[in-house]
Amino acid sequence: MKILVTGGTGFTGSHLVKRLLERGHQVLVLDKEAGLFFPELTRLGAQIQIGDILDKDLVTRLATGCQVVFHLAAAFRQINLLKKIYWQINVEGTRNLAETCLSAGVERFIYCSTEGVHGCVPNPPADETAPIAPKDYYQYTKYEGEKAVAEVAACGLKTVVLRPTAIYGPGDPGRFLMLFKMAKKGFFPMFGSGKITYHPVYIDNFCDVFELAMTRPEAVGQTYIVADEKYYSLNEIVSSVARALGKKVRIIHLPFLPLLWASYLCEWLCFPLGITPVIFVRRADWYRENRGFSSDKAKNELGYRPRIGLDEGLRLTAKWYQENGYL
Repeated sequence: MKILVTGGTGFTGSHLVKRLLERGHQVLVLDKEAGLFFPELTRLGAQIQIGDILDKDLVTRLATGCQVVFHLAAAFRQINLLKKIYWQINVEGTRNLAETCLSAGVERFIYCSTEGVHGCVPNPPADETAPIAPKDYYQYTKYEGEKAVAEVAACGLKTVVLRPTAIYGPGDPGRFLMLFKMAKKGFFPMFGSGKITYHPVYIDNFCDVFELAMTRPEAVGQTYIVADEKYYSLNEIVSSVARALGKKVRIIHLPFLPLLWASYLCEWLCFPLGITPVIFVRRADWYRENRGFSSDKAKNELGYRPRIGLDEGLRLTAKWYQENGYL
């Protein structure tokens, strides 16, 4: 098939593009910048267009003739990013693309949202029916993007919404790289008890669901949480990361409230000056907000089975970081 992937040069998008190319599909990519994987994707045969999701003429040209569109492009938790930019990209950009796909006769539109729309989960595991309670403006606009997709779906576009948990794997530039770097030192400062839960999803497992969402008729009109088989305490995550490096780590427990106060103060001082704070509230929240979910709906309706568990996923991730000079 001819397939368009927005955000296709980023971490998640690049893995999806490579998977689709391996399956023999013709893959077009729209992204705002070249990204780390641009040379590899180009070599593999992806047709990459650098541009803006808000450019209706460009989006129309790329979507025309495609059978499937995967929408991953988003404004993602950049410090000091104006709220209007989140809204323009995550809501208006999503609506613009969905409407274009409807007009172009795209057979299926798959929107990558986030489990963050559910916020903190008091009693995990939560499923797709859990209350919508986004904790920040990024999560809020991702849910508003879901609503924009639903509006266009009501006009006839076949859509699927995926809410992944914490995606990690080779090439991840985010939180897991930070965890590896900290665990490599042999000690890890844990603010709070470390018993708060965290739910990863390995990138290959997530790509499996992308493919199921593209092909299974049952997926149309549905929303799915996508997660690995288990969720873990933060203490378990840190220990597993260290084990993937072949190291032992000493977890040092520290009180949480001073970190929270410091993050509020740091934001208050830095934001007016346009400076990126060293610590900020969203990062502090990682130590206190439960994340634990059920993927039973995706398992029962789509046949999803997480193939790669935490230890294997972390081993593969550590290997990539080491081979590419990140650790």
